[in-house]
Amino acid sequence: MKIDARNIGRTLDDAGSWRAIVLHGDDTGLIRERAAQAVRLVAGTTDDPFQVAQLDRETQDRLEEEATALSLIGGRRVVWVRDGQDSLAPLFKRVLDASTDALVVIEAPGVTARSKLRALAEAHKQVASIACYPEEGRALSQTVTEALAQAGVTIDRDALIWLLGVLGADRSGVRGEVEKLLLYAGPNGRLDLPAVQDCVGDAGGNSLEDAAFSALCGNRMMADQALERALADGANPVAVARTVLGVLVRLQKVAQAVQDGQGRAEAMKSLKPPVFFKRTATFGQALDRWSLPALTLAARETQAFELACKQSASPDLALCRRHIASLCTVRKA
Repeated sequence: MKIDARNIGRTLDDAGSWRAIVLHGDDTGLIRERAAQAVRLVAGTTDDPFQVAQLDRETQDRLEEEATALSLIGGRRVVWVRDGQDSLAPLFKRVLDASTDALVVIEAPGVTARSKLRALAEAHKQVASIACYPEEGRALSQTVTEALAQAGVTIDRDALIWLLGVLGADRSGVRGEVEKLLLYAGPNGRLDLPAVQDCVGDAGGNSLEDAAFSALCGNRMMADQALERALADGANPVAVARTVLGVLVRLQKVAQAVQDGQGRAEAMKSLKPPVFFKRTATFGQALDRWSLPALTLAARETQAFELACKQSASPDLALCRRHIASLCTVRKA
């Protein structure tokens, strides 16, 4: 059954009422977070081998065996499958056709809307099919403010705007930065802009943003290293595309303002959020190398790159590495 975005929280809070939960989409961090939430709710733990059977791509052929096994210590077992692919669909169907008590939780970040695994999940009334996509705008703002509010921590509006501008797209990265802020503020604390900048810095800081700026400044080695760090931390190619596009759009705005007669420093300060002081030098270097037409062309190419990553069976990691490498060379526009 396809779960509407408005009902995802309620569905996960009642994970035990389902036979299986299939999590898919672009945000691998959010997929992992929601999977762990469901597993913990039903099994009471995520790492007890007697209650939770964890299967990766190499051991997924044991799905039916694990799903039909009885718990040795009582209670309901959970089978937690990582990196689910379409090849899992026949086994998954046999499990659903059998009489089993175990909850099956499948992380399937790579499957498309037309995949057999998703089609099977969405057609079955006792299976929750949940989409997990990177949060933006109001949704991301709500996630951050609610997480802070749970500890009684408030954040000033300008600090929140700045924070949203530097956070990466992946949920695990967002959660990590919020946890740092909670420790910094303490219970019932207050976060203003200097406090957030001091605590978060540039969020990596943000390895994806590091990769984008290094490439736009022509530093291929640093761009490649930053990209690989981000990918190793769980970032996906779509998140890379969106981060790069965000950087290009901000550069375009400043380049346009300068072309219209505004001073560069003033134009950079007028951005919302303003350029973080640790990024000022690289931001200026990128502006020195790229003209406004060249930035516009690179932005269009980045949009095309994101669309290509979303195609079925797309070699998205290869496309990602190639696009970052291509940005090391200024476009002729």
